[in-house]
Amino acid sequence: MNLLLLHPDQYLHDALWRLNARQSAHVRTVLNLAEGEQCRAGLLNGGIGMATIKAIKNNEVTVFFKANSKVVAAPPLSLLMALPRPKMLKRILIDATSLGIKRIVLINSWKVDKSYWQTPNLKADLLREKMILGLEQARDTCLPELTLAPRFKPFVEDSLDEWAGSGQRLLAHPGDYPTLPCDLAEPVTLAVGPEGGWTHYEVDMLQRHGFACHSFGARILRVETALPALVGRIMRLP
Repeated sequence: MNLLLLHPDQYLHDALWRLNARQSAHVRTVLNLAEGEQCRAGLLNGGIGMATIKAIKNNEVTVFFKANSKVVAAPPLSLLMALPRPKMLKRILIDATSLGIKRIVLINSWKVDKSYWQTPNLKADLLREKMILGLEQARDTCLPELTLAPRFKPFVEDSLDEWAGSGQRLLAHPGDYPTLPCDLAEPVTLAVGPEGGWTHYEVDMLQRHGFACHSFGARILRVETALPALVGRIMRLP
């Protein structure tokens, strides 16, 4: 936890905040802070600053905090990703959030097992929890906008163009395609397929909606490995 991320419902009065159990344990046992000491903090979807430990009583911690600066700007990157395996979804969501991606769609694909959409990991509170962890890691406060699209064709035909907006649309896909551009500063929508890649039908549909296929080399990578590598190449991270 590189940022003590405070939620509005933790506010008490006069710039005092009550930490939850996980935050309190982190302050006491990991940071080993005492009353009067400080750590970096931020308000969810708000600014950042330094929090001062006001009191530690019966394992409950209260802090004094006022935001005094804005968070680092996020890269203008939107992510369209085939729903990963449940075991990897949590890690990928943390990584995507820590990389600064603010707009994410998890979409179905022919190679996505139907059981993936039944996993308890897709519950809204669990998805939010993982994104919170990503924010804490990156010292960010702005929660991503996450959309679930369990039907590929309706989303692509009816919602994709409006969601993606202007800017380049890149489709990472193995094959004899141009190499991915690098260090882009303008808005980009990146489409990342499932293990095994998109089907020909899916590639064709995405291409008809403005996506251009690009290769990332001959190696076939797992999604959790490919995503940070792709983002690091494509975007000029702030």
